[in-house]
Amino acid sequence: MSSKLEQLQAMLAPVVESLGYQCWGVEFISQGRHSLLRVYIDHANGILVDDCEAVSRQVSAVLDVEDPITSEYTLEVSSPGMDRPLFTLEQFASHAGEQVKIKLRSPFEGRRNFQGFLRGVEEQDVVVLVDDHEFLLPIDLIDKANIIPRFD
Repeated sequence: MSSKLEQLQAMLAPVVESLGYQCWGVEFISQGRHSLLRVYIDHANGILVDDCEAVSRQVSAVLDVEDPITSEYTLEVSSPGMDRPLFTLEQFASHAGEQVKIKLRSPFEGRRNFQGFLRGVEEQDVVVLVDDHEFLLPIDLIDKANIIPRFD
């Protein structure tokens, strides 16, 4: 995780949690002069548009005061959704048994993309079963990871 992302997470998580929501994760996508800051929120009762709006107002106020992003950016507050992104070892562990899609920052054993069965976590590694081969992917190498929704 980049230091900018760590700074934003540390700044915004307490704001989200003070409103009664879980800060599921933060993404900052730098796209030249126009960047995107996405804050994922969750709650046991689910997330509605009004929840996103309330969190957005508070997060926006904090960002205006602290001014951690010097370029133009768009703020999005969203539910993690069915294809929820996974950010932490705890999230990976709690979703063991699910199908996942993982993209790495750099190649691991000759590949960057993995899609398979999430077995769990071992120390700082995410354990994924792909085509009968188990991979231990270092959490620090993971760029993006999402649950693959099941429609049973």
